[in-house]
Amino acid sequence: MKSLRDESGQALVVMAAFMGLLAIGFLAFAIDVGTLFRAKRMAQTAADAAALAAAEEMTYGNTSNEQAAANAIAKINGFDTTLGTNPATVTLTTPATGNFTGSNYLQATVSRPVQTLFLGAFNSAKITMPVSATSVAGGAQVSQTCVCLEGNSGQNLYMSGGASISASSCGVVSNSSASNAIGIVGGSKLTAATLGTVSSTWDNVSNINNGGSIAGSTTIVQGITNKCAPSMPTAPAYGSCNADPGGGGGNFSAGPASAGSVICYNGLTIGANGGSDTLKPGTYVIASGWLTFDTGSGGHSNLGGNGVFFYLTGSAALQVSSGANVNLVAGGATEAGGATAPTVGVYNGILIYQAASDTSAMSISVGSTGYMNGGILAPGAALTLDNSTTSINSGPLVVNSLVMSGSGTVNGIASYAEGNLSIGTAQLVQ
Repeated sequence: MKSLRDESGQALVVMAAFMGLLAIGFLAFAIDVGTLFRAKRMAQTAADAAALAAAEEMTYGNTSNEQAAANAIAKINGFDTTLGTNPATVTLTTPATGNFTGSNYLQATVSRPVQTLFLGAFNSAKITMPVSATSVAGGAQVSQTCVCLEGNSGQNLYMSGGASISASSCGVVSNSSASNAIGIVGGSKLTAATLGTVSSTWDNVSNINNGGSIAGSTTIVQGITNKCAPSMPTAPAYGSCNADPGGGGGNFSAGPASAGSVICYNGLTIGANGGSDTLKPGTYVIASGWLTFDTGSGGHSNLGGNGVFFYLTGSAALQVSSGANVNLVAGGATEAGGATAPTVGVYNGILIYQAASDTSAMSISVGSTGYMNGGILAPGAALTLDNSTTSINSGPLVVNSLVMSGSGTVNGIASYAEGNLSIGTAQLVQ
């Protein structure tokens, strides 16, 4: 009976039970902490990947795809924004503080609720704790293309005889995959922010020689995958076409009724037979024949050509004869005297636009006092610029191939959406 009434040792049993429960609690707590730490590390990995993916899209100008790219890479790293229960969130913002503010940086923040064990012991509902992480990535430097050579094979740029390309604020891109894609010889020089070639085998030693050079400030990127292929503007609407009024004797005042209207010619010769023709502002469509600028009176093919836009289609072709001192200024562009030419609406800044289906070659041999200010868009045409001492083509240039001889100059200006060339890759910065 004494043994049955003896309560010694019961405290030990209670204490053992209590310690067991406490150990289970600490174990659950440790599991919770470990789970949260692991989730935090996963969040940081997901944030890094999301920031990089979005920055890559930003680099290539795909701003509308930044969020989708960030969401997709976050899902791969365990942060799925499409879950029906406790979905993750991925937020992209521009850093507001620190050393990485500006449009070339993106901040990605990822978060999601994480279920816990220890906290759930004190509540009948499942307890979740939010985990999040933030990362900042910078997009690669980009150079806007202003000289686009769309020929996919062979040599699509050749410069000789002291010719020059000056595009210090933008880039030149060659789509050719040939080992001789670009040739610069005879004292010619290419100056650009960047020079990109699809060819990864282009040898700039054997193709740049005999006094030819590329400016040391030009960044050369070979083996690019983003070819230049800019979208062309909508072709102007036009009706019936007139005969060439300058073919018989020149001295005419041709052009649309107003700067915003259109006139169509089957062919058009300016400055024929010593004429000194005047071109009114507006849109000129050449439907099938030649658009020719002859030497004209006193060497001037035309005395006026401010605010003009030429659209060549069918089999139409451009020829500027040797010595023709043309005066052609695209709508909205700067005239030689400093004024601005009348506008021609959506075609502002474009001087000549040859339809992509028109593969007729173009030839420009401007005289010593010629002035051309405006873009040339002719993705299917080979352009030859020769025997030109002071000719200037100022603006975007899109052609199949370009051959320059003589001391002519092409001045590239990033004024048209020809695409960008990425220099390097997007990188994490914070």
